[in-house]
Amino acid sequence: MTSSDVTTEPAPHGDRQRTARPSRGWLKVLGAGAAVLALLFAGSRLSLLPGLGDFFGEETRDRSGPAVLKSIQDMSSYEAASGNFQVVVDLEKDTKFVPDALRGTRTLFVGAGTVDASVDLGKVTEGGVVVNEDRTTAELRLPRAVLGEPALDPDRSYAVSKQRGLLDRLGDLFSDNPGSEQAVNKLAAQHISEAAKESELTARAEKNTADMLKGLLGSLGFERVTVRYGDDQE
Repeated sequence: MTSSDVTTEPAPHGDRQRTARPSRGWLKVLGAGAAVLALLFAGSRLSLLPGLGDFFGEETRDRSGPAVLKSIQDMSSYEAASGNFQVVVDLEKDTKFVPDALRGTRTLFVGAGTVDASVDLGKVTEGGVVVNEDRTTAELRLPRAVLGEPALDPDRSYAVSKQRGLLDRLGDLFSDNPGSEQAVNKLAAQHISEAAKESELTARAEKNTADMLKGLLGSLGFERVTVRYGDDQE
């Protein structure tokens, strides 16, 4: 054999094993990932079975701080009537010269809430109560009933549908309050307030207040009780 001859021999069997180890390592990683996904999938399916929902179910923790009393206000108003209202709000916002599919929102919202009507007995002046000498007749002059602010019920208010353009959906991803319903809540409260003004809620409150005072003074021995609101007499 001359110095120019070159002999090539096959690599030992152990070297082939070492070259194959990286592929086996990736297989182990993929196998572990598949096992995790299978476990998560099984957990989601098993949570539907009776008795196994708590094992794979979500857990909610309330980490809120205690409520803090900010102020106390004495109330002199008599809540004499309360009305329940419901309104369907269809709010659409468009941008000029921009297609709705790109920029624009439309929300269909059902708002439910209550409006109270009250008579402020604390505003009755000294001359607003007139009693005869033998305390058998009394005449009361009261202020008109007023409507309170509408209070939306979150348990009965809900969004039926939401349509948003592409740019609006992208904006929700970077917003602290995506899909805010503040606008539709405000509009629903406004419509409920207008409906309460057109209703007979204040008239019902004044009648209920008069009936309450007549019953109270009648139990004290008054035979005749007259209640007036402004210039009207009841």
